[in-house]
Amino acid sequence: MTNTLNVTIESWSDGAEIPGKFAFGVQAVEGHVALSDNINPKISWSDAPEGTKSYVIICHDPDVPSSGEYVNQEGKTVPESLPRVDFYHWVLVDIDAGRTSIEEGEDCNGITARGKAPAAHPHGVTGLNNYTDWFAGDADMGGEYGGYDGPCPPWNDSIVHHYHFTVYALDIATLNLSGSFGGPDALDAMAGHILAKGSTVGTYSLNPEVPA
Repeated sequence: MTNTLNVTIESWSDGAEIPGKFAFGVQAVEGHVALSDNINPKISWSDAPEGTKSYVIICHDPDVPSSGEYVNQEGKTVPESLPRVDFYHWVLVDIDAGRTSIEEGEDCNGITARGKAPAAHPHGVTGLNNYTDWFAGDADMGGEYGGYDGPCPPWNDSIVHHYHFTVYALDIATLNLSGSFGGPDALDAMAGHILAKGSTVGTYSLNPEVPA
């Protein structure tokens, strides 16, 4: 049986709206979307079981449209009935067992055009988030997006998006992942090694008619 970690983000309560400074995009004064501060929030955890040797943080949005047919199209709305898929916003593994938090801005402190290469840092090893796929082929923004990049759901979506920040306590010190690995790779590597986990959720919307 997996134990439960107590996971908190001090900048919003569980289930509440994520402040814009932690997002990739915000509602624009003119047009639909403006780039935001894109700062990772401070996330803290406690109640790790004995034998914990490392932590992993994964943030994913399970509400992303499975098809781009309607996404950000003038005169269209992404229907609620459209099947949804996971979009990973933060993949951070091999966090030292002595840590109990990642500080605000420690992993990401702004938007980096063409991304941030996944790499080992003092606070952990970053994996790719799905902006890597979203911006693929874009001459200005295409590249590998490692670590945290915040919410930017379709501005014409009919539903609020939910961002699940999950911390895992593991019985191994490293997942032996490096380079271009993503959320599914981390989840596969963790299988059989999870001692405890806990989550907190934030909501976000860029559609003025669908407030978060």
